[in-house]
Amino acid sequence: MSVSCAVVPELPVLDHDTVLQAVPPATAIECVRQGLLRFHAGEWAMPAKVYLQSPPFGDFRAMPARGDGLALLKWITSFPGNPQRGLPTVNGVICLSDAETGQPVMLLDARSVTALRTGAVAAVAASALARSDARTVGIVGCGLHGAWTARCMVAAGYGLGVCHDPQADAAAALAGELDWRTGTPAEALACDVVCCVTPGNSVVVDIGSLHAGLHLNMLGADGPGKAEASIGAVASCVLFCDEWEQASHGGELTGAIEAGLVARSDVTELGAVLAGDAPGRPGAESVTLFDSTGLAIQDLAVAAAAFAAWEDNRVQAQTVRL
Repeated sequence: MSVSCAVVPELPVLDHDTVLQAVPPATAIECVRQGLLRFHAGEWAMPAKVYLQSPPFGDFRAMPARGDGLALLKWITSFPGNPQRGLPTVNGVICLSDAETGQPVMLLDARSVTALRTGAVAAVAASALARSDARTVGIVGCGLHGAWTARCMVAAGYGLGVCHDPQADAAAALAGELDWRTGTPAEALACDVVCCVTPGNSVVVDIGSLHAGLHLNMLGADGPGKAEASIGAVASCVLFCDEWEQASHGGELTGAIEAGLVARSDVTELGAVLAGDAPGRPGAESVTLFDSTGLAIQDLAVAAAAFAAWEDNRVQAQTVRL
């Protein structure tokens, strides 16, 4: 007995550079902002992120989301030792599907989508939570995600900035590109808006780093056991996050929550602020902290924009037949 199966048509595939060509920073910022609003309104769905450990090397993460007629699954890694092998820390692929038929419609490089949405959400959070007169930006960690965070902050109207990275060449290259300057950690932390984009293996921000009017975007602690700020520093700030369930178990807030210093009532989701359903910065002198753990709905927002760019013939794709 033979079984006839319909052949999946050729799938467009967007590589790293094409994704970045398809979705410029200003577009990514607006897409991520809309994604957070749609998720807050209950229009987009996002089950919990799944971690698969691969000790002692790193971990795999499966991140699903659905919204606006599309569904997404991101299969992404974090392998901190990879640079010593000449490989990137973050690798992965995104499958974008039609939410009505279940048919896959596009494959995308996950590194570029992740970098774009990381930078975009930092700009969205700064616009919503930083002082209205905030301009200077400190970037601590100038790798792929730090670089796109800086580019998105520029696209949102921020700068000048200070770049710091243990790899002096990385900081110098980013500063040269943006006409910013390099500086010490203390100089970066003295800016109006500080974006920490490190692996999250050691503390970057302590209580002594906090100054009146500061806004912190904490972008590096995206899994259990990671933190870029001390527990005391976190507990001293007015707190915001991308999504409570994820942030409370594997983000910057986790240590302070486990220590009993922070409760659910102390933390506001960014989507609620954007929608006008919750207050943002309480005053000019406050120190605000946004804990970004990275959401699949943000990936969906950027991937959908890349798909639209391909449909409109603004970018060209490779193809693959499954």
